[in-house]
Amino acid sequence: MNSELIVNVEQSEISIALLEDKNLVEISKEGRETSFAVGDIYLGKVRKIMPGLNAAFINIGYEKDAFVHYLDLGNHFPTLNHYIKQITAEKRKALPIQKVLFEKELPKDGAIADILANGQDILVQITKEPISTKGPRLTAEISIAGRNLILIPFSNKISVSHKIKSRAEQKRLQQLIRSVLPKNFGVIVRTAAEGKMVAELDNELKILVKSWDDAILKVSKEPPAPKRVAKEIGRTASILRDIINPDFEAIYVNDRETYEEIFSYVTMISPEHEKIVRLYKNSEVPIFDNFNVTKQLKSSFGRVVSVQNGAYLVIEHTEALHVIDVNSGTRKKQSDEQEASAMEVNLAAAEMIARQLRLRDMGGIIVVDFIDLQQQANRQMLFEKMIEFMQPDRTTHKILPLSKFGLIQITRQRVRPEMRITVTEECPVCEGKGRIQPSLLFTDRLEKELDYIVRQLKIKNIILTVHPFIYAYINQGFFPLKWKWKFRHGFGVKVLPMQSYTLLEYKFTDKDKNQ
Repeated sequence: MNSELIVNVEQSEISIALLEDKNLVEISKEGRETSFAVGDIYLGKVRKIMPGLNAAFINIGYEKDAFVHYLDLGNHFPTLNHYIKQITAEKRKALPIQKVLFEKELPKDGAIADILANGQDILVQITKEPISTKGPRLTAEISIAGRNLILIPFSNKISVSHKIKSRAEQKRLQQLIRSVLPKNFGVIVRTAAEGKMVAELDNELKILVKSWDDAILKVSKEPPAPKRVAKEIGRTASILRDIINPDFEAIYVNDRETYEEIFSYVTMISPEHEKIVRLYKNSEVPIFDNFNVTKQLKSSFGRVVSVQNGAYLVIEHTEALHVIDVNSGTRKKQSDEQEASAMEVNLAAAEMIARQLRLRDMGGIIVVDFIDLQQQANRQMLFEKMIEFMQPDRTTHKILPLSKFGLIQITRQRVRPEMRITVTEECPVCEGKGRIQPSLLFTDRLEKELDYIVRQLKIKNIILTVHPFIYAYINQGFFPLKWKWKFRHGFGVKVLPMQSYTLLEYKFTDKDKNQ
């Protein structure tokens, strides 16, 4: 499987598309000035204790207070809490964590009112971004993620990813990490660490420890809480950190500054992959249009999604869960091959559903209503295939076998709002009223504006961007329309297709892209 990452940098946001064998499987958008990200560490201030929920609301500087439950404080919270109190009270250089004495662990059945108090400073980390009317979800079990390792301060445990199957390799990595790990730090060894040597892991460990030291240094400095003391790397870099592997064929970026940041990051975490980072230089064709991302976006979002051979999915969203209905559509339904036909549709639908969950980043409870199957062997095969199709999904998820009603239930961890992209378009000509000027006069309008630009504004280097259908019309025939314009004005007009435009949408720009 060949993977490509397409990074589209625009003025207000960055869009990141992950392609596997040219198929769009993940899309994420983040504003250039995004305030929150999963993994950010804050020195917050307790705003309100909720004994009934055994939880507290924390002010971390956002318009909605964040939420932390007692069980999210972590076993070693008393030690962390005492450490933070000492730093914020004395306003001096923090005692090295290696010299801190661990206090008694937090009891599992305790009350948060006995641990926290209103106005108290607390070190927390975001685990879920604000979703709908809810503020961010927090944890006090701080972790700092790297490519191969996850560092956990105030811990003494070394865990190895279960995806590393070799017991000998697991033991080797545990012994290796134990030999270089500073006191009072724990580590989770990620799957990417398999086969890595001690020098590389030790170097990454030092970087992660320095990140922790830098965060603690900010805790002791002005201003007081609430404030961010450590920022998770950007969305693009976090995707690279988690998924870059030998299957990665290329990373295309259409902005030089972002390209240099990604190149530097890839060189640091995986030097052997630095050549796959490439700067996209074609200013005439948008990067998403060039790699067929725009078209796939328009066909993959919306209430109804086509599968194949006339079959389709209907995706509905409620407050409590997502419901996906599988329909055979226009396929033949002969009774003698009904089971085989239903199985074929269900398998294709299962593959598309796994892709849709990643693409839309749907979380919570998902219920899928497949076409009824009579044979138990087919029902079991569908369940196993659903598990197989979901394997590339890095988000934590669980799948239950088919119920007797033909339903599969999936739970998928939700850490940020679901990706929703509107694919329906309001007509830019009639503005949704349903009536437009005669379409035969559309080219007359183009010619009038072109005459004004040439004769009144005295501009010669003109670029006209239009919908691909209009582009084809302007270029068709033995003596196309754009040649007539060139003959009339003495110079040519560059015409470019734009897949994201509606049918009669257009834009005249000069060579500097000024409209």
